[in-house]
Amino acid sequence: MDSKLVVISLGGSIIAPDSPDTDFLGRFRQAVGSWLEEDSRRRLILVCGGGAPARVYQNAYRQVSPDFSDNLADWIGIKATHLNATLVRAVFSGYCADPLVTDPTAPFDFTGRVLVAGGWKPGFSTDTDAVYLARRFGGKLIINLSNIKKVYTDDPRRNPGARPLDYINWDDFCAMVGSEWIPGKSTPFDPVASPLARESGINVICADGRNIANTIDILCGRPFEGTLIGDRNEKQ
Repeated sequence: MDSKLVVISLGGSIIAPDSPDTDFLGRFRQAVGSWLEEDSRRRLILVCGGGAPARVYQNAYRQVSPDFSDNLADWIGIKATHLNATLVRAVFSGYCADPLVTDPTAPFDFTGRVLVAGGWKPGFSTDTDAVYLARRFGGKLIINLSNIKKVYTDDPRRNPGARPLDYINWDDFCAMVGSEWIPGKSTPFDPVASPLARESGINVICADGRNIANTIDILCGRPFEGTLIGDRNEKQ
């Protein structure tokens, strides 16, 4: 295990909620850069989601095509992640010496301080790519940053009785999100990635990525607002 390596699954909803959020990206780059500079051994993998580009182009395909295919919709979403990831890699160019990763199982090196990845192939979201990369480089924590503060017992938009959770174990979480992947599906963590993380002994923290100070608290091992999925002993 590389105790200095952290993987962040950076949701497209905060990279490009409607268009690229330059204010967020600038503040995120500055805060994460400061965190890296505090310890030269720290390394970070950023796996980028599709956000608005994925949603807009998948919806266009859904409206226009008489032969809609989940496989092609997934490919559209994957290309959107590459666009977002290319932007993020450019923002972190001072720390990122390696090409954009689009296949976490392919031969490549991690020589810089930051490695940036986009989507790989149909059948799951970039959360699954994050798990593959964490396993490959010995990371035991994935920080899943999106536009939600915590995991809820149910969708709070539909169920006003849904409760936010500070902690949930993998068995209960996998039962909650199911096992089916649908392109564009919104869950706190991908239903394909979840059993892979469980089997690999990887914990996931879900938090609101727009709260950059909270993200730094997580990176530094301080108390944070969010939901731990996995081993309760890792909750700070």
